[in-house]
Amino acid sequence: MTSTPNTPEPAAAPDGAGGPAAPGAQGGALPGRPPVVDLATWQAARDELLVREKAHTREGDAIAAAVRRLPMVEFDGTVEVGGPTGPVPFIELFQGRDELMVYKHMWYEGAPHQGQCEGCTTTAWHLRDTSYLAARGVSFAVLTTGLPAEVAEYVAFMGYTQPWYSVRDLAAPIGADMGPLTCYLRDGDRTFLTYSTTARGNEPANSSLALLDRTPYGRGEAWEEKPAGWPAGHHACWYWRTAADTTATWGPTSRPTPQWTRPGATPEETLGRELGEYH
Repeated sequence: MTSTPNTPEPAAAPDGAGGPAAPGAQGGALPGRPPVVDLATWQAARDELLVREKAHTREGDAIAAAVRRLPMVEFDGTVEVGGPTGPVPFIELFQGRDELMVYKHMWYEGAPHQGQCEGCTTTAWHLRDTSYLAARGVSFAVLTTGLPAEVAEYVAFMGYTQPWYSVRDLAAPIGADMGPLTCYLRDGDRTFLTYSTTARGNEPANSSLALLDRTPYGRGEAWEEKPAGWPAGHHACWYWRTAADTTATWGPTSRPTPQWTRPGATPEETLGRELGEYH
């Protein structure tokens, strides 16, 4: 997952509404906004920023090169994980390819669909289609510590087509802590851990965050630096849960935002979980 707060505090709702308003939703002129200029002046400022953006891209390229040079950890690829039709050796997740990327999805044991991890949902939802990874020779799967029967029901509800596997009670680098994006390499019958990241390191998988970073109000989160007088923003990840009317809220009737697109999704009275009890 990315940086979901441990104890999210919903922002005060304007005008008695049921949850926080989107930044700028109040309308009207905003004090402290950037200056209004002609197109040529805007283009000059944009070109100046582009220099920094290109430097940022080149630094990202250098970091990616360093990732490819990290040492590797060999592990036993015959260890079995729980697949939809029963146990399978981990090496089968490569599907005959040499590279494998997995997302390790946290799991609230026994919780209903609406109680499952909203942060992990943002990553898994954005990775519903990994055709381009497969075309490049990289297989993809989701690992979780949930019981296979619970996982299968949830995957069907969400409409996910990626393969999901249970790594319950398995040690690292296959199981253990959930939340990271992790990469593996196969060389014949040998398997290796090559890279893993979590929290904000997962952001490349969530294209919505990169797009929001280019909007006037950004992510609408209080930690972001912004012009004086701009909307203050809410707690991190405030819109990752919403009510049926799309109002952002982490209340007991909320669901991870994309769940409202799923057939049969209705408001419930409880999330069916306690914060911090994920498996």
